[in-house]
Amino acid sequence: MVNMFCKSLLALALLILPLGGSAFSQDAKSASNDAVTLQQLLEQVRQGRVRDNGEFAAREAEFRKTRNQQKTLLTRTQNAIKREEARSERLEKTFADNEIKLAELEGLLNERLGVYGELFGIVRQVAGETRGQIEESFVSGEIKGRAAPLAELAKTKGLPEMEQLEYLWFALQQEMTAQGEVKRFTGEVVNLDGSVRETEILRVGPFTALADGQFVRYAGDNRYADLGRQPPSRFGDAANDVLDGESGDLVAAPIDPSRGAILNLFLEMPTLFERINQGGLVGYIIIILGLFGVGLAIERITRLTLTARSVRAQMNAGSANGDTPLGRVWAAYHSAARQKKLDVETLELKLDDAILKEMPALERNLSLLKLLAGVAPLMGLLGTVTGMILTFQAITLFGTGDPKLMAGGISQALITTVLGLIVAIPILLLHAVAATRSREIVQILEEQAAGLIATHAENK
Repeated sequence: MVNMFCKSLLALALLILPLGGSAFSQDAKSASNDAVTLQQLLEQVRQGRVRDNGEFAAREAEFRKTRNQQKTLLTRTQNAIKREEARSERLEKTFADNEIKLAELEGLLNERLGVYGELFGIVRQVAGETRGQIEESFVSGEIKGRAAPLAELAKTKGLPEMEQLEYLWFALQQEMTAQGEVKRFTGEVVNLDGSVRETEILRVGPFTALADGQFVRYAGDNRYADLGRQPPSRFGDAANDVLDGESGDLVAAPIDPSRGAILNLFLEMPTLFERINQGGLVGYIIIILGLFGVGLAIERITRLTLTARSVRAQMNAGSANGDTPLGRVWAAYHSAARQKKLDVETLELKLDDAILKEMPALERNLSLLKLLAGVAPLMGLLGTVTGMILTFQAITLFGTGDPKLMAGGISQALITTVLGLIVAIPILLLHAVAATRSREIVQILEEQAAGLIATHAENK
């Protein structure tokens, strides 16, 4: 019976322990460890409950105190919100009144300004336009910091001050004066790799700038920049004349009145080698044929000219020399003339045979030259057809929205046509010259043969 009572007390203690907090749990734990008798255990449990009740009361008092503070803080915050709302209403009313008053004052100001309002509007417009011109002007690479005051004047909403009006007049006059100057100064030039160098710059009005013997463009931010490619050499030679000229000298100077637009167009124009490259494989074949034909024609004309000169020299001297066509024809005549019974017809045949033997050497490669003159335009036509095929392929794939996609095929078509004509025309002319030289020699040989036959007929 006592054991059952002890078990009941222990169970009751275990039920009380979770409700007592950390301190009570520790006390109960220590009590269960230190209690020896039931009376001691009961006393320890009672003391733990007394302590827990005191802690609970202290916590409750602290919570009530904090709750009162929170309530006071909430009341204070609500009062502050009401004050700010009232202040906001007053400010909105003041703002509305000020808007009305501002509109009245602006109307009064416009009324009193009269024509001056329109005048000041034009001043601001002129300031904005002048600022844009100055920011893009070649002169700004020499005279810096001119755009900021003009931008401030263009954006101002009030009446411009006298200093601003004077600066606008000064900026316009300064720009006009600089446009008539050819001036050297030290400025900054941006290299192609992005680095910046200081060098001497020659400015020709607002049109052209030269640095280190080359054209430069104005890149903004008071700097110039090197061009990716220089314009044609004729412009470079004129630029060198300007660079080498002394003060007061009159020289022809290249200028770009579009302030860089025309110069950029020259830079986008392909060079001779780029033009040739646009012709593709067919273009290179035409060029090879042209070089071969011109070389062959020059060789033929040179050789025939020398032969004709030696033939005329022999004809004037009247002496036979076997190293020339005329000498060989005369040798054939003398060989046949030794036969006393040789009739005129036989002699004529022998001389005709001697002349015919000279014909292949005199007309060598003339047919090939004529063939090359005919093949070159046909090759150009082939390149034209090939280029048009490429153009239609580009149209099929990408449409006609971007003309640059079709430019490659069109360029090949036109370049090959031009190359074919350029090759055919001189080869045809050189062939005519060579054929004329050949006919002149053959004509001399025929005249001399006819003369020899006539002399032989007279002697018979």
